[in-house]
Amino acid sequence: MNTQADTGLTIAGKTYQSRLLVGSGKYKDLEQTREATEASGADIITVAIRRVNIGQDPNAPSLLDVVPPSRYTILPNSAGCYNAKDAIYTLQLGRELLGGHKLCKLEVLGDEKTLFPNMPETLKAAEVLVKDGFDVMVYCSDDPIQARMLEDIGCVAVMPLASLIGSGMGILNPWNLSLIIEQSKVPVLVDAGVGTASDAAIAMELGCDGVLMNTAIAGAKDPVRMARAMKLAVESGREAFLAGRMPRKFAASPSSPMAGRVV
Repeated sequence: MNTQADTGLTIAGKTYQSRLLVGSGKYKDLEQTREATEASGADIITVAIRRVNIGQDPNAPSLLDVVPPSRYTILPNSAGCYNAKDAIYTLQLGRELLGGHKLCKLEVLGDEKTLFPNMPETLKAAEVLVKDGFDVMVYCSDDPIQARMLEDIGCVAVMPLASLIGSGMGILNPWNLSLIIEQSKVPVLVDAGVGTASDAAIAMELGCDGVLMNTAIAGAKDPVRMARAMKLAVESGREAFLAGRMPRKFAASPSSPMAGRVV
């Protein structure tokens, strides 16, 4: 029996019980954000500094009223940035708003149509941010070479896309993802493209350390129920990975033993 214990997700020296990270945008209101976040069981909540108020506007409702930093680790991200300079500035602003918070999610996009990562600008920004003392989790392409370069720079987690942001297409290239998982010494989290619970389970069965999602929950007909489904999917996928799946075979094998059968 495999009794390997799951010791939690450790990023930048801190351990989290949940391996599901969730976004905070696209919900119909802050109350739904709160309910879905609670249902997900997530410990880390991403916040798009350019789109969500966490103190930039003191006269408007703040996300932190329903997702308090006393309960959750807030992960400021540079969503909506298309070059290294803007991403660096945005994450520096996030650090200021959160009182010197070092953990961040770097995201530099290539264009508005695909939202695919701009890897040259991502690498440039990562190098500056790491030198500036940030603990950088980084959205990237599913290219093992680029992932290794980001790890070598000092990023604390690499986050390859499964498919395009918000597409819900699931994991389109499990082979590249497996190569990144095999080589990486830092956590690997699928970021972007998850559409439903089975996508999250597959990512975890492949050996990912976690999954980050927003649209798959917020865009569901019942976001709160989907958040619960994603929580269970990540947990079951992780258990399946630790258990070790049966080997694939090219022939049938009876479920019941043949020895000692009554003829």
